[in-house]
Amino acid sequence: MPDINLLPWREELREERRRQFLVVLVGVAILGGLVGFAWQTSVKLDISAQQARNTYLQQEIDKLNRDVAEIRDLRDKKSDMIDRMSVIKGLQTNRPEIVQLFDDFARAVPDGTFVEQMEVAGSNLSLEGKAESNNRVSSFMRRLHDSGKFDNPNLTRVDADATLGPQGSSFSMTAHVVDQEEETEEEE
Repeated sequence: MPDINLLPWREELREERRRQFLVVLVGVAILGGLVGFAWQTSVKLDISAQQARNTYLQQEIDKLNRDVAEIRDLRDKKSDMIDRMSVIKGLQTNRPEIVQLFDDFARAVPDGTFVEQMEVAGSNLSLEGKAESNNRVSSFMRRLHDSGKFDNPNLTRVDADATLGPQGSSFSMTAHVVDQEEETEEEE
């Protein structure tokens, strides 16, 4: 039988497979590196795009916050303006009432009676004055009550005062100022 040596052929085949394996291994490594680089680049692009969107959203949120603050300021100014308008309207409404009140008060003061001090606190009226006699003080109280603008006149102090004559006196009095609304309710 002839002697055939198959070892070199196997050795060459083994060498060829090893080279192919190394080529495939290097190719896979290069391909893996390229895929990794592409993935990393894609992630970086996605992150930068998201950061740009976040920056845009933050800028828009800041604009909206400024707008909301401006709207709040405008609401506060509107509220202040409405309050001022209501005060002015109240003053305009009360102007004739105050004139009527002082007119009725002046008509209620009889001759020989002098009011030295008048103080209004809410709807309470405090008076201090002098009169030629106690009858004049009584007449003053009746006239205040009959005027319709004042209610419950109450004499709190009467002292003899000779500066207006032998029957002269100084007095202190309180009364309740009737509002137009109260007056209207009483008539109904």
